[in-house]
Amino acid sequence: MHDSTPGPWAIEADNLWKRYRRRWALQECSFRLPAGRVCAMVGPNGAGKSTFLGIAARLIQPSTGTLKLGGVPVDDPTVLTRVAYLAQDKPLYPRFTVAETLRLGRELNPRWDQALAERIVRSGDVPLAARVGTLSGGQRTRVAFALAFGKRPELLLLDEPMSDLDPLARDELSGLLLAEAAEHGTTVLMSSHMLSEVEEMCDHLLVLAGGRLRMAGPTDALVPAHTLVTGRAVDGRVPRELAERHTLVESRVSGRQFSAMIRTDGPLADRPEAAPDAPWDAMTPSLEEILLACMRSPDAPALIVDEARKETAA
Repeated sequence: MHDSTPGPWAIEADNLWKRYRRRWALQECSFRLPAGRVCAMVGPNGAGKSTFLGIAARLIQPSTGTLKLGGVPVDDPTVLTRVAYLAQDKPLYPRFTVAETLRLGRELNPRWDQALAERIVRSGDVPLAARVGTLSGGQRTRVAFALAFGKRPELLLLDEPMSDLDPLARDELSGLLLAEAAEHGTTVLMSSHMLSEVEEMCDHLLVLAGGRLRMAGPTDALVPAHTLVTGRAVDGRVPRELAERHTLVESRVSGRQFSAMIRTDGPLADRPEAAPDAPWDAMTPSLEEILLACMRSPDAPALIVDEARKETAA
């Protein structure tokens, strides 16, 4: 019998692996996410994002490793009432009306918030009497959001949730997402390809590439750990003093110029920006620039900050 009291960590992944026939979709995935965070899971197609979300939603069985949600093993039945999952294809019953769909949510979820669910639907002018199969893609997404939010979950799992929304609806539901997280302490884990959206909404990041975790932690710790350096290349490469003193995430040489994303985890005096007479320019990159560099260089050393680090079991 497991203790059903929620723990301080919304998610604790310990050495998760998932194999599909000859391909590993997830490898050595270990991290922890504090409760109450809005976290983005970012990575190219096939990186393992949907696989991880499927494991967290109890739809996929990991090949090995463990996962806890709110301090409770994911296979514990009590997890079901705490977690809401919005899949990328947003499956709904097409013959149900919108009102019947919300009634289904009310009947199945003990903490159901009917007023909130109806408000989400009505704000998009979606008729309650309309059958789900007749709705546009954006309207179906709104109904799916209403089901997820109406459940009042402790952990909300979203797989590319806003890909088919127009800018106005995306802005509205993004605001709702942040407000719910702030007011009710809801933890949100969402996969997204919209990097500008990630930068605006999320205070925590998980970056996957090739099924492996490449970066994890709060954005206010990850961004200052990087510097974007540009200048004149030396023998067609990044200057040796930069490459030897810092972790090189990505570098590019075009003609006589180089551009490099580096991790500046050493002493302040050694950082590129601390050398005003050096033959290069150093600047703080945007989160989007860091994410693109990380995804383009999956073999670069991983960066898992202490807050996100989950030591694997011996």
